[in-house]
Amino acid sequence: MAAELDIAAGWVREAERVVAFTGAGISTDSGIPDFRGPNGVWTKNPAAEKAATLQHYLADPEVRRAAWQNRLRSSTWSAEPNLGHRALVELERQGRLMAVVTQNVDGLHQAAGHDPANVIEVHGTMRYTRCWGCNDRRPMEDLLERVRAGEDDPSCDRCGGIVKSDTISFGQNLVPEVIEAAMVAAERCDVLIAAGSSLSVFPAANVVPRAKSAGARVIIVNGQPTNMDRFADALLIGQLGDILPALCGVTA
Repeated sequence: MAAELDIAAGWVREAERVVAFTGAGISTDSGIPDFRGPNGVWTKNPAAEKAATLQHYLADPEVRRAAWQNRLRSSTWSAEPNLGHRALVELERQGRLMAVVTQNVDGLHQAAGHDPANVIEVHGTMRYTRCWGCNDRRPMEDLLERVRAGEDDPSCDRCGGIVKSDTISFGQNLVPEVIEAAMVAAERCDVLIAAGSSLSVFPAANVVPRAKSAGARVIIVNGQPTNMDRFADALLIGQLGDILPALCGVTA
């Protein structure tokens, strides 16, 4: 793989408009488990997957109570950006990374130092909450404080409605403007780095064929093969924390 990595790193060095597309695999080195892997959140706790389904969350107070307790215990709050996140920040500092399109909801790209305006969160963020009734949006910590104080299913302060994390649940519509921004970024880049995603969740994964059809080179970095390896100009299988710094020209 060393030769292929060197070639791909050369493409990144020469690129003027790089877009990164990231999935759960970039955050596992930060201690955030993925969802369906051997140690995944839903593998170990099937009830957590139920809480991620909008119909169940809205209909069942018990599901919401369990979800709030899971939010309190989430490893995300203590997680720090890792070498993979920081490698992408270096590309942005060089003025060559135009956008990060991420499936992740953990906020670690922003914590690593990306300009928030350059991070396109296609599945929302767990750092904020949103009322299902009036659309009121607030920092997640505001609601977690109420849970710690004894409220097991805190309702909206403004309208009394059901509050959920500002993430896209199963059965919930994606935000069209966000998906459009992701596709536009893919069509304008000259190199797309897809990192830590199985590339099996749509429509977000469409950034890969969109970039390819627009003439970009596609570099796929993942711990195992993906559903879109056929689009890759370079396929780099291994640890993202090792590969991404080398790919982005970051030295220890």
